[in-house]
Amino acid sequence: MTDAIKIDVWSDIACPWCYIGKRNLENGLAATADDADAPRVEVTYHSFELSPDTPVDFEGDISAFLAEHKGISREQAAQMHEHVTGIAAKSGLEYHFDILQHTNTVKAHELLHFAKEQGRQLEMSERLMSAYFTEGKHVGRIDDLVALAAEVGLDADAARTALEEGRYLAAVRADQAQAQAYGIQGVPFFVIDGKYGVSGAQPAEAFSQIARQVWAEKQG
Repeated sequence: MTDAIKIDVWSDIACPWCYIGKRNLENGLAATADDADAPRVEVTYHSFELSPDTPVDFEGDISAFLAEHKGISREQAAQMHEHVTGIAAKSGLEYHFDILQHTNTVKAHELLHFAKEQGRQLEMSERLMSAYFTEGKHVGRIDDLVALAAEVGLDADAARTALEEGRYLAAVRADQAQAQAYGIQGVPFFVIDGKYGVSGAQPAEAFSQIARQVWAEKQG
């Protein structure tokens, strides 16, 4: 039996294009499910921090952050958010930048590695991004992260201990070092079967096409 295609995704929980890319990848792979020889795919998420210097309790809204860090006006930031909200909607996602709580994401990345070890990384990734972009929940504090972990069936006490001890920080840093080695400067970034690099939130059809192509190549 042919081994599954491995798709490694570098992303940040606080990256609006990463959630869009995630959903487009899922939709693209779903479109191949009825193929006579449907590709088998394993998806793994890897850590990338877009703004690692952000405090956990950031004072101000996301527009203020963008204005300060990108040197743009609040009006321009609002226009950017309106644009990406429209694109997200086309992928079936509902963004609410007006209630979004900007924060540091390193602990969320640590939680994703904990969830990966428990076989729940995909569920955890979805829960974190939905909490951040749709529900306006805080994803930087340990208490909030533990509550989200419990919602996807992870052991709350074990998750808390792992986060308080920083048990998975080395795994986060290893992901970031690998991204640097690959020359990844922006996310989302998809590495397909260790051979092909795909940058950005591509449309679902692009992911369907590359999955079918790589699957056919693997059949030899």
